[in-house]
Amino acid sequence: MEELKKGNHVFPRVDWDFEDISFADGFILDIGGGGEGVIGQLKGKDVVAIDFRKDELLEAADGPLKIIMDARDLKFLDESFSTATAFFALMYLKEKEDHIKVFQEAARVLEPGGILHMWEIDLAELPETDKEFYIVHLRYKIGQEFKETGYGMRWPKEPRGVDYYLKLAAAVGLVEVNSRSVGDTFYLCLQKE
Repeated sequence: MEELKKGNHVFPRVDWDFEDISFADGFILDIGGGGEGVIGQLKGKDVVAIDFRKDELLEAADGPLKIIMDARDLKFLDESFSTATAFFALMYLKEKEDHIKVFQEAARVLEPGGILHMWEIDLAELPETDKEFYIVHLRYKIGQEFKETGYGMRWPKEPRGVDYYLKLAAAVGLVEVNSRSVGDTFYLCLQKE
């Protein structure tokens, strides 16, 4: 961790608890489910993990069905899933247009009443720093085991927080069911109308 701090802005560690997150029956589409693959670790064979990077999918734990796919152009039929997730995945998309496409595609493949669960770093107010990249450090619990991971990216051109994502979601027919902030991160539960 000390090595990361040298060249990056590191947010304080955030502890996430999934116990109060409920997932509908059926397959869960996990957008950006490669790498640490937290949702795949949590729900195993119930997960269809997509990522446009093969190396990230190979790195993810066994259990989920892993498919190389771009979330901006999902190859699934309309209304294929009751649940979708995006665990610190949207931070890797640089442009607002890409976020809009992901929300459009998620809304398209969700059944009416389906839920998109998303977790993200709150960059509504960008800190003053000379560092080019930021890192969010997370601790989470799978079963009885605590695990840690980190996600990092170059600062976005414009601030991105809860309001930013809620406006994009609303434009494609996804409405807020609930939300929660934990440290410098947040969770949104969005439902397809």
